[in-house]
Amino acid sequence: MHDSSPSDVILGVDTHLDIHVGAVINGAGKLLGTLAVTTDAAGYQALVAWAKTLGHLQRAGVEGTGTYGAGLVHVLREQLIEVLEVNRPDRRQRRLKGKSDPLDAENAARAVLAGHATAIPKQQSGVAEAMRIVSVARRSAVKAKTQAINQLRALLVSAPADIRVRLWRSKPADCVSACSCLRALGTTTHLKMLTTTLRALAKRWRMLAEEVEAHDKTLDDLTQQHAKRLRAQFGVGPQTAAILLSVAGDNPERLKHEAALAALCGVNPLPASSGKTIRHRLNRGGSRVANNALWTIAMVRMRSEPRTRAYVARRTAEGLSSKEIHRCLKRYIVRELYPLILADLAESARFS
Repeated sequence: MHDSSPSDVILGVDTHLDIHVGAVINGAGKLLGTLAVTTDAAGYQALVAWAKTLGHLQRAGVEGTGTYGAGLVHVLREQLIEVLEVNRPDRRQRRLKGKSDPLDAENAARAVLAGHATAIPKQQSGVAEAMRIVSVARRSAVKAKTQAINQLRALLVSAPADIRVRLWRSKPADCVSACSCLRALGTTTHLKMLTTTLRALAKRWRMLAEEVEAHDKTLDDLTQQHAKRLRAQFGVGPQTAAILLSVAGDNPERLKHEAALAALCGVNPLPASSGKTIRHRLNRGGSRVANNALWTIAMVRMRSEPRTRAYVARRTAEGLSSKEIHRCLKRYIVRELYPLILADLAESARFS
């Protein structure tokens, strides 16, 4: 329970790109006022100063703490105000009660008062955030690289047969090499444009491949330096280690136990029992990127680690489906990696 006094007030904030709307309620839930401010340092300070004029401000509930609200969260923490992350109201509540920015801000404050908002926002100023930034850039580069080779091959599929036979290769790199040094394929407008476009796509693929390689090198260096324990585990590579650390955040004390990390990764088992059937199903919530990282680790271990292969064989004999076995494996992997993630982040914080 949070100790409170009659003078305590709670700030709720609905965040947007250009405007933040704040609402303040007292301990009895009475709305004391609302205020809209600009999303800059002056606006953040004005919002906090205004809230403090209405009472003793100790807690704040903020929507979008990792995006539009990140700047405000930093200011609130500097002034030793406890910040809690508030999820957006669901659509059913909005249909019943309506929607406006002041109302959303008030609902954020009431979520804190009722104890529904308990999540502590991630800090975004350490090595975990650095890994997240690089991972974001890498994912977009990989996606664009795949799109480039798909477009190049789609053009070759519809090209004249002699050109397709001449340039088509099964390996992307070989296909790109064949197209990057093209001379004119013909004198017609169609063939001239095909030549130019194939060369451009090949050049784009090579540029993106170099970018992905640079991001991989950066993540490898960062994780070798700041995630030694995690990287030492079977099946954990630079990308998966970086993703798991970035999901945990630079303030891992917000993860009270390994089940909290499992929920963040969307691998906590959800009951799906009915009648005589007792089972659990996959969780489709949480960070899908982190869930995919655990999936990758599980796949590597299922193929190559004797301990995991024996577990899969035993559970299959017990009648579990492949999806259920995979769900169990991801949950066990979180349990195994959780203390290592905390130790790596704690060590990074000491030396950063």
